[in-house]
Amino acid sequence: MKIARRNLFAGLLAGAATPALAGAAAVHRAVPALSPPRWGKGVEGQRKADLGDGTFLNPIVAGDHPDPTILKDGGDYYITFSSFYSYPGLVIWHSTDLVNWAPVGPALFKPLGVIWAVDLVKHEGRYFIYIPADPTGKGWSIFVIWADDIGGPWSDPIDLKIEGSIDPGHVVGEDGKRYLFTNGVRKIRLTDDGLATDGVLEKAYEPWRYPDDWVVENFAPEGPKLLRRNGWFYLVTAVGGTAGPVTGHMVIAARSRSVQGPWEHCPHNPLVRTVGAAEPWWSRGHGSLVEGPAGDWWMVYHGYENGFRTLGRQTLLAPVEWTADGWFRVLGGDLSKPLPKPKGGRAGPSGLALSDDFTVDRMGVQWAFHDPAADEASRAGYEPKGLRIKGRGASPADSAPLTCTVGDRAYEVEITIELRGEAEGGLLLFYNHKAFVGLGFTPSSLKTFEYSEELAWARKPHDARVMRLRIGNDDNVVTYHYSYDEGRTWQRHGTRMEVSGFHHNVFGGFLSLKVGVYGAGPGDVLLRDFTYRALTPSLS
Repeated sequence: MKIARRNLFAGLLAGAATPALAGAAAVHRAVPALSPPRWGKGVEGQRKADLGDGTFLNPIVAGDHPDPTILKDGGDYYITFSSFYSYPGLVIWHSTDLVNWAPVGPALFKPLGVIWAVDLVKHEGRYFIYIPADPTGKGWSIFVIWADDIGGPWSDPIDLKIEGSIDPGHVVGEDGKRYLFTNGVRKIRLTDDGLATDGVLEKAYEPWRYPDDWVVENFAPEGPKLLRRNGWFYLVTAVGGTAGPVTGHMVIAARSRSVQGPWEHCPHNPLVRTVGAAEPWWSRGHGSLVEGPAGDWWMVYHGYENGFRTLGRQTLLAPVEWTADGWFRVLGGDLSKPLPKPKGGRAGPSGLALSDDFTVDRMGVQWAFHDPAADEASRAGYEPKGLRIKGRGASPADSAPLTCTVGDRAYEVEITIELRGEAEGGLLLFYNHKAFVGLGFTPSSLKTFEYSEELAWARKPHDARVMRLRIGNDDNVVTYHYSYDEGRTWQRHGTRMEVSGFHHNVFGGFLSLKVGVYGAGPGDVLLRDFTYRALTPSLS
């Protein structure tokens, strides 16, 4: 596999195999306590699905990795996720056993606005990603990018002009023609090269309906993924809404001898669903089928972690059983217990080291600008001593912070920030411009941001252009420390904050609470020595 920009990611992949430093852990819940789960320990103590004894414990990709689309490519597996407002975006991950995943690199560098559930496919030796996006804020369309190597380079986006559609699912019909299915569930034929449409968008399937008294967000048929097996086309769809009540989201299936239909409902519907708030994973749905290394079958899907919606929707894996009548069932129950790993796989690197000395370009793999302007990339530049970010806006509320996805229930991050000119900089936990907390500073004062507003009464005068800032997030309780001498001595900030409400059901957007670093005002901020370590939650 040739990986474009290989030097950018060599340090990341090497770091993914380094020894663990600290533990990962249990949970603070809004429901009666469950038995505390115990994950494996990966790099920097980050939780790891592979338990090292032939079993694994979900999630297989922790943190905000929703709407998984998975591709089996010989003995390799590739997966990517919705990247929403993060650019560079659409990071592709690689595995050889379906449990241990490490990043390859981003596929999308040109901003398209918000991006939802994509589809990663390979057809006649070429890779394609079909992308629903709203680049103007005036309506959705579906775009496509392509590459001759999974590591890139990837093409610029091509607008297929499938207006008002999201959640594409690619399939080759029995006629040899290529089709996209979209939310609804609708379909449209593509040209043979997959880079344009060759027909009209039309109704394809009327999805199975759950009982009317079930508590769900809304009907919302979406995320169609298709598979051809033993003369049948299987259509796997999400219904019930992707957030809202914990019992809403689910996976259903149908099958047909033809992509033209008619489709028959699976008698086992719904195949995946959270049935109560005591389960460890909420709002489970958006599934795709994939064949394992030894020929057995699995489903990847996503869910919110009980008590930790702040982490976003995380990627889950469950075994699939094919039945004698040609249907399938999804096993694994509520995924509260370890499961046997897929047979025949070869464990590889897992996760990525997040600590960063800013000597290697990690843009897209670790760091991404939130909702960037067209010229956002020009704000960033690597220097011998760190990463320079040009100021934008007047505060975190109107800047485009640099963000980093995290997947642990408890963690601690530190960074040294140096101000140049009259810039302002700081360290945040950032959901969106309406929802963030953190510390910032100017040359003349230390600032405190609580629930997206500065606490003016807490502003502390000082004379400083270099500070080291620390944020600890322990079961959604946030503690701050700051240092004026590069971390040799620390002062604990007098205010703690609780952030369990920073998630989609409160602020919308389907996002997660990420670590963020911002630069604002006239001048630059220089970022140095970012460190991350997972913690054992104090309430475990």
